[in-house]
Amino acid sequence: MTALRNTSIAPLAGAARFAIRAERASDVAGREALLDACFGEDRDARICQRLRAGRAPAEGLAFSAMRQGRLVGTLRLWHVSAGGVAALVLGPLAVDASCRDLGIGAALMNHALTATKRRGHGAVILLGDTAYYERFGFSALKTAKLSLPGPFERERLLGLELRDGALDECWGMIAPAGAGVPKIKASRARKAGRLVARAA
Repeated sequence: MTALRNTSIAPLAGAARFAIRAERASDVAGREALLDACFGEDRDARICQRLRAGRAPAEGLAFSAMRQGRLVGTLRLWHVSAGGVAALVLGPLAVDASCRDLGIGAALMNHALTATKRRGHGAVILLGDTAYYERFGFSALKTAKLSLPGPFERERLLGLELRDGALDECWGMIAPAGAGVPKIKASRARKAGRLVARAA
């Protein structure tokens, strides 16, 4: 199997160039500040956060978009059990407001899905707008029998099979399945992000 590259350069000219690479420990404060800016400081109440809280992202599937030395985009994937079937949940996808016309979101999606497939994962699930995510192959065709741990809009629960038939037997509750992280570590990361936001 070909070795997986962890950095890609966007095909844009001059100052518009950006790079996508594997997330680093030094990205945490910037990532948390970006997520707060995009989704609000109450984002922990969002339904999919219940699948991520206290968990580590799937190995090798946490990415940062960098531009001029600054973190301007983030995307991570997480292990879940989709009614007993191993899958990944994608998100959140966030891009700095000043960079949203550069194609960073699409580049993060394509990079992450390529890496996910190369690592042998069979399916990805997300909660989002069909109008945006269908370009990457997501649809609600095989998520009708799945549920989330709380109220959600059925038409926004989307899935993508990276292996034919991976979601055929999926039904029931989507539940977190990844490795846990210490609560102290998660709390410190969130606090560091807020300090960066206040200083900006």
